[in-house]
Amino acid sequence: MVRIAVIDREKCSPKKCGYICISVCPGVRMGDETIVQGEDGYPIINELLCTGCGICPKKCPYKAIKIINTAEELGQIIHQYGKNSFRLYNLPSPKKAVIGIVGRNSIGKSTLVRILAGEIKPNLGHHDNAPSWDEILAELKGHEIHGYLKALSEKKAKLSYKPQDIDAFFEGRRDKVVGDVLKVADEKGVLDEYISLFELEEARKRKVSELSGGELQRLAIAITMMKEADYYFFDEPSSYLDVRQRIKVAKLLRRLGEDKTVFIVEHDLAILDYLTDYVHILFGEPGVYGVVSGLKTSRAGINEFLDGFLKAENIRIRDYSISFPPRPPAEEWKNKEMFEYGAFRKDYPGFTLEVEGGEIKRGECIGILGPNAIGKSTFFKVLAGIEKTTEGEPGLKLRIAYKPQYVKASGHVKVMDFIRNQDIDMELFNSLMRNTVEDLMEKELENLSGGELQRLAITLTLAKRADLCLLDEPSAFLDIEQRLRLAELIKRVSEKKEEATMVIDHDIIFIDAVSNRIINFEGKPGRYGRAKRAKAMEEGMNDFLKMMEITFRRDPSTGRPRINKKGSQKDIEQRKSGRYYYSV
Repeated sequence: MVRIAVIDREKCSPKKCGYICISVCPGVRMGDETIVQGEDGYPIINELLCTGCGICPKKCPYKAIKIINTAEELGQIIHQYGKNSFRLYNLPSPKKAVIGIVGRNSIGKSTLVRILAGEIKPNLGHHDNAPSWDEILAELKGHEIHGYLKALSEKKAKLSYKPQDIDAFFEGRRDKVVGDVLKVADEKGVLDEYISLFELEEARKRKVSELSGGELQRLAIAITMMKEADYYFFDEPSSYLDVRQRIKVAKLLRRLGEDKTVFIVEHDLAILDYLTDYVHILFGEPGVYGVVSGLKTSRAGINEFLDGFLKAENIRIRDYSISFPPRPPAEEWKNKEMFEYGAFRKDYPGFTLEVEGGEIKRGECIGILGPNAIGKSTFFKVLAGIEKTTEGEPGLKLRIAYKPQYVKASGHVKVMDFIRNQDIDMELFNSLMRNTVEDLMEKELENLSGGELQRLAITLTLAKRADLCLLDEPSAFLDIEQRLRLAELIKRVSEKKEEATMVIDHDIIFIDAVSNRIINFEGKPGRYGRAKRAKAMEEGMNDFLKMMEITFRRDPSTGRPRINKKGSQKDIEQRKSGRYYYSV
């Protein structure tokens, strides 16, 4: 048995609690140094002496301690950040293909990629006495990864890496002109081609600091692909991109993987499935440890991840399966109370949004699809009363809860104290938080990650007393499991409260899972947008996928939507029949 003890120092407050963990530990009471006070004042748990009784995690008032007893062999420890800190087990073996990394947030995906990309030197668990490369290679002799690490240590591996944090990627280059940054990065002589492919024509003369999130992402991917390398690493490349851009980037990455090794960390399940040949699944306990599975084909690996059972490893990674049940018939919403909103127009310098009038039904969720810069967020701001129209009025006299696209928070205040000052239904919030933010209550607001802040904002919005809930890109920064659980949560809350919900998102599987009807936005991004009336799910998704020039099928094992490879028999059949969206 492997015992892992982790103390979250962000939550731990030993001066306030008086080291309760030490005082309640049976080992300490028997005279052993099972838990001691470290030089920095934080407690240290000796994992060899710990019996795994579970008393200190239960008694800790700040929920800062996790003790995990693992019955199975975890494999080779690759890296540990410190005493009683997160650790990663196993490494994949690079091969010429596109390889996906699948797993929950805080399970070690970015750590894994940073090790492979040479940003972190693995310490094999010896955090207090880092081994030399010779010692690392000797320890891993016989492992498939040995040859790659040897090349990495000798600086013979040609690498190109796009990190998750694109702001850090452009550190020191934010005042540079985009065209100049691309010119410096271009090692393949593809400058003009890539400016066109990544739609950077209008951005090339601007400074990097002036770009939007989507433009920064496309620029970062372009720079990474322009490098001459044998190994490419992309950590969450679809963030900030719309569906069309995600598919376009996926096609480029697939082409790159024909004769190069490409590793991808991605939470958009449809895109991950579409662009990868193989996947490695990371499993374990978020924030405690992560284990890299063996190599699996994309379809089999993703299905095993959703099922929660890894066949080759004979390990259950989750006590439930994630499935995609058949959607309810549209007639279910026919007799629900309906709110109508009127047609309107909103003008900005250089951009116009026109919205057709429509209706919203109590208890339903309407998914909203369309490119970036087409007016979707503006539509929400007008409905929420934040923006005034130029012509016409929606005329909705409703209580509206609104989560904006970009969520920010600051201040030295704990999440639990922040929540107490919110005008929300506390009974509903308390029932929601068990599935969303219970682990955040002791953290300070300003220390929350993007995903944690997103979970908090969504939960607070759903808990507000409202007739209409507007959620702008709620899946951003969330992992695959969190997205699918969120879809179920939104539907359940909408139905229980008989509250209408509208959701903007670029993850098609998330929209497919959460929506009863669809509103499509059409037009020319940055110039003109038009919001159509809501259509039945199948008709609305069919129209959207036809615009995207892709077809969807359902996986026979899980029911999950999958993008057909262009030119495949299924793709050709569905295009001929006009059924771009396969609902059954």
